[in-house]
Formats: sequence, structure tokens, C-alpha cells
Amino acid sequence: MESSETAGERPLTKLEIQLDLIEGAFGESFGKKLFDDGTLDYLYVRGVILVRDAYLAEVARLLEEEDEPGERGQEFVAAEGLLPGVSLFSVGARDVPRLLDKIDARLGVGVATPDHILSVTPVWACPAAEPEGVPDGALPDPGPCAGSGSGTFIYVPDTGLLDGAAAGHSWLAGVTGTVDPLLHEGGVTTIPDYAGHGTFIAGVARCMAPAAKVVVARDFNKAGAIAEHQIVLRLREGLSLAPDVISLSAGGATRKDLPLLGFEAFWEGYRHYQGTVLVASAGNNSSRRPFWPAAFPHVVAVGALAATGRARAHFSDHGPWVDVYAPGEDLVNAYAHGIYHYREPPNTGSHHFHGMARWSGTSFAAPLVAGLIAARITRTGENGRQAAGSLLAEARAQHVPGVGPVLWPCDTGERDDRLACCCCGGGHRAAGHCRC
Repeated sequence: MESSETAGERPLTKLEIQLDLIEGAFGESFGKKLFDDGTLDYLYVRGVILVRDAYLAEVARLLEEEDEPGERGQEFVAAEGLLPGVSLFSVGARDVPRLLDKIDARLGVGVATPDHILSVTPVWACPAAEPEGVPDGALPDPGPCAGSGSGTFIYVPDTGLLDGAAAGHSWLAGVTGTVDPLLHEGGVTTIPDYAGHGTFIAGVARCMAPAAKVVVARDFNKAGAIAEHQIVLRLREGLSLAPDVISLSAGGATRKDLPLLGFEAFWEGYRHYQGTVLVASAGNNSSRRPFWPAAFPHVVAVGALAATGRARAHFSDHGPWVDVYAPGEDLVNAYAHGIYHYREPPNTGSHHFHGMARWSGTSFAAPLVAGLIAARITRTGENGRQAAGSLLAEARAQHVPGVGPVLWPCDTGERDDRLACCCCGGGHRAAGHCRC
């Protein structure tokens, strides 16, 4: 893959743009690994690896024995315990992929892994495109379902909540979170890259469960990205709030497609919160390659349906690890007020947004399912995992050929009640899905 520095005068690709943005945010700690053909494999944090605690001493001895001449004299330090069984291990200026190859060969694959960088709109794009404008006065699509979600709590680790969004959109009333900042200079408001992502997600979830409590955390604050060990710690904090549903619209590919080691440790805490279910976006690579953490069996992995509702969205990841597909193309919901400057082809120039946008990606299919789970909890009294299991059973029963299990807006998990989704504003989705 040609870097932006060697790209010459040709337009930068979406991949190059995203890499430059994330590298600019992470600085010298940014690392990327390429396949032999030059395409991107995974992103990671330089200077550290994740190691299973039982192997810390062996890893330190092995790496010191195998140092290259320029690496000698640097200490290995277990910098920070994450959760039971896994530590963040400092390796100085050593080459992380090379070290991991040595550990694999001597101690076994999976003893140590990179501290991967995960993102809401990366390289493995999620969302699939930049936000698009909508006519003034546009309403959310899908729109609010009949009142549901009372007594439930959806936690959204993302980019935060735009200031004033809850007051400016009726379906977001009562939603709280850490502020997702805009840029104000000379009387002009500019929308930074990734801003509004968490707000849009909260809006989609709230339309499916209008009475649910929703809290949006600002975790992905480095160009929409975060280190694996950091999001594990943030999710642990989120678990302590005892949400019914966690809606995570982020992730990435991993070295050798292995499960994220940090999340393997996270499950030790997660299993004690048996009423909480984690819902995650499946990614937008148009690929069967696992997108983590969605690919974990403990997670409800959500792919995207095309706007027609009759096919998988062209960008959606797919494969046996994806649990369900839901609308994720051309959704309309809350966004920022201000000017957004487009970076990614084929978009050019800028657009002045007025609080609403049209957006596509598995990022937005995931909160739709999260909201449906919260709504079912209210109706049935099931906990989060039970409600998710019931909805997934219904999704399998109404699978779409060539796609797989599906859920529609306002789906109740009871086939006789499926026409209830006609309450979602009567747009093309309702007409296509519910035969209104």
C-alpha cells in the first residue's frame, strides 16, 4: 500500500486519509502492519504488547535473549494490569510484530498480542461513508416506535454527545453524556472528523426504545480511535453502571485474526453482569474476515441491510460470526449544526448541516438492535441477554435468503406483531418491511 507521503499528486484513498488522521492523533505510538501485497493488516500501539500474566517472566527472558543489537539495554516492564490474567507490557523501541513472531515460535500463538487500535470510522470503515445532507425539517428514518424501553439503560461508548442535541431533538430528550466538541472560530462552527457519531447512534437507539435511559461516553476521542487496553478499561467502568445493553459501534481486524486478548480478560468481569448484553457493529469491509470485538461469541454482532431491506448492504461484513442484520444504509438521525469539510472520495467540498444527517454503516445497524433489545426488556421483563436471545431466535425465523437472520425497525420479537414497525414514520422502510 502506497503511503500518503509517496502518493504524489493523485487523490488520496479513503484508507490513506484515515491512516493519516489516526496517525496524527496517536503520533509516535501509532503502528501499522501490512500484508506482503502491501494492503493493511492491522493497527497497533508501538512500545507495548498485551501478555497473559502467567507468561510475563518467560516473555521477558525470551525477548531479552533475542534482542537485536540496537535494542539491547532497554527494560521490559509490566506497565499496567488490565483485568485478571492480562497485563500491558512495555517493550521500549523494539519492533512489536517481530517480537510477537518470536513469542509465537517459542511460547505459542496467543501468549502475547499487539495492543490493537480500534476505531469508529477507520480503515475498516464503520461508518461506511461520511455523513450526507438531508432536506430541512427531515425526520428520523426509522422514526420513533411506540413508547417502549421504560426502565432500561443503554450505554454507548463512543465519541460523546453533541452539546444541545438532547434539547434540540425530541427523541433524544433526557439522553446524557460527555460533550462531543465542535470547533468555533470567527463566528463559524466547524464539525471535526468523527464528531456526531455518538449522537447519531444515540438517536437510532432512542427511536427504537423512546423511553430508555441512554448515556453516551466520550471514549473514542483520538480521531475516533482508542487503544485496545484503554477501551477494555472504559468498558469495565461502563459495566459497573449495570446497563441492560452496551451498544459498541467500533472495532478492527487483528493480528492473525486472533481474538482481542484484552477482551478475553474483559469477559471475566462481563460474565458476572448476567443481565447486560454487548451489541457491536460487524464492520464495513465487505469481508468475511472477523471484525473484533463483534466476532466474539459473547457479543451480538450486527451487520447492515441495504436500504431496500432485501439484501445485505454492499459494505457490510458477513460470515457465520455475524448474528443478525438490520437496516444500516441511508439512515437519518440527529447530527451537528455546522460546516463539515469532506475528506473522502467521492465527496468533495463542504456541507452546512442543520442538526440532521443521512449516514450509512454497521455503526448504525448496531444501535437499532440495541434499542430493540431494550424495548423487549420493557415488554417481557427479560434481562438483556435473555431479550437478545429471544430477538435473535425471531431473526433466524424471518431470515432473508442470501442475507441471513434479520430484524426490522420496531420488531417486537413476536412474528404476529411485526407490523408494529409501521409506526416508524411510514417511510420506504416501513413500506418495504411491514407492507403498510
